[in-house]
Amino acid sequence: MPEVVLETRDLRKDFGGLRAVAGVDFAMRRGEIRSIIGPNGAGKTTFFNLLAGKLAPSGGQILFRGRDLAGLPQHRICRLGIAKSHQITSVFPRLTVLENVRLAAQMRVTHYDMWSDARGLRVVSDRALRILERVGLAGRSDAVAGSLPYGDQRYLEIAITLATDPEVLLLDEPTAGMSPGETQETTRLIQKLAGDLTIAIVEHDMSVVMGISDRITALHEGRILAEGTPEEIHANAEVQRVYLGGGR
Repeated sequence: MPEVVLETRDLRKDFGGLRAVAGVDFAMRRGEIRSIIGPNGAGKTTFFNLLAGKLAPSGGQILFRGRDLAGLPQHRICRLGIAKSHQITSVFPRLTVLENVRLAAQMRVTHYDMWSDARGLRVVSDRALRILERVGLAGRSDAVAGSLPYGDQRYLEIAITLATDPEVLLLDEPTAGMSPGETQETTRLIQKLAGDLTIAIVEHDMSVVMGISDRITALHEGRILAEGTPEEIHANAEVQRVYLGGGR
């Protein structure tokens, strides 16, 4: 059985008197696709932001390959190998597609002359092009990022995230706002990436969740309500009750 790569133990996050994440024990194995679902207010985004270092926990542990990351800043967690995309597309709109990815790829270059022309960093540029080919944007490398259609901008953001060389990829609502065709393409891309990465997604489209996930974690009121395969979650009466009842 693959090793556990990312784990939380009794993870908690309080905002004043509100406990948004309430003692979550969670474990992901290498190479799996894990979906995190729940009604509005379940704590999904807060939990994701804790994993990525965007928020500091109020208590508990976040273990990545056995190392406790709790309290480390986001940039350090990213360099260690956990990268997160965003609900709202975040690219440099005036730079080209290649330049966007190359900037992210440069963070993995530990020795270079900061005053040299970035175009001279051939290794970085070649790597950025390979990543663009991986997400289907190699033919748009010279396009200005802000001119891309919405779906391609989401793929570009995934490419930027991949350029940081993550081991664990956190995708926050990767199909939000996409057409059915774009959603299908994004689903195929995530499945292709899973051959090399461990992937967790927060996603509201249940057809995506059920079709893509190895396992699913359902959150409710900051706690794990249920975990299991798509078939097990689909048949879980408590998950059905909470979704039908709404809430966040």
